[in-house]
Amino acid sequence: MNLINNAVEAFGDDQAGEILISSGNEELHEPLPGFPDIGSGKFVRLTISDNGPGISAQDLEHIFEPFYTKKTMGLSGTGLGLTVVWNTMQDHRGGLTVESGAGGTTFTLFFPATAMAAQLEPMAIKVEKLYGQGQTILVVDDEPHQRDIASKILQLLHYRVEAVGSGREAIEYTKFHSVDLVILDMIMEPGLNGRETYAEILAHTPGQKAIIASGFAESEEIIKIQNLGAGQYVKKPYTLEQLGAAVQFALR
Repeated sequence: MNLINNAVEAFGDDQAGEILISSGNEELHEPLPGFPDIGSGKFVRLTISDNGPGISAQDLEHIFEPFYTKKTMGLSGTGLGLTVVWNTMQDHRGGLTVESGAGGTTFTLFFPATAMAAQLEPMAIKVEKLYGQGQTILVVDDEPHQRDIASKILQLLHYRVEAVGSGREAIEYTKFHSVDLVILDMIMEPGLNGRETYAEILAHTPGQKAIIASGFAESEEIIKIQNLGAGQYVKKPYTLEQLGAAVQFALR
């Protein structure tokens, strides 16, 4: 969705365009640029192409850097969409390429293929087993859509939810309101990140329980915030069961 959203925005409000999504099998015979660990082998290829104005050569070198598309290219959103795509491909032990010119842009994603038969999904946890007891949870995320998702999931699980859009708001809120748990995004722009926010909350509310929700792979910053006392790290996008289980564990 991040790639499609970027393509749509590139067309502008007054320009019609076309986005083509295709998939197939492909065998690679040499590593992908930027992904030295991806060697030869069989992959599933996902291609997303548009016939928009293209990306300049200068921007093309930086588009996967956090906040570059927002600060430098002026696109809307968080500026983290393409960074999340890059990290997601690494999490899947895959890779991607991007080609762009006056005739449009093409992102090609490569996922390692497997000959293993599909495994049956484990039985889902019954939602009722994840119900809370009306505890108050503060959701801290600079992305409105993510705040909304987390809030609705937690409300379904019988929690009372408050939500703020920055670390500074979270610090001020917890100064004057007691909460049972804080759910922290790790990267929030502009302002304090999740670790900095949690450190300041602990300064006035020692022992405050917290868990981390982030779209990025586990990093040194996540290890640092857990060393401060934060609980589990939940990778976005998460399911109701994943978030519910992490919250339940933290509130024990």
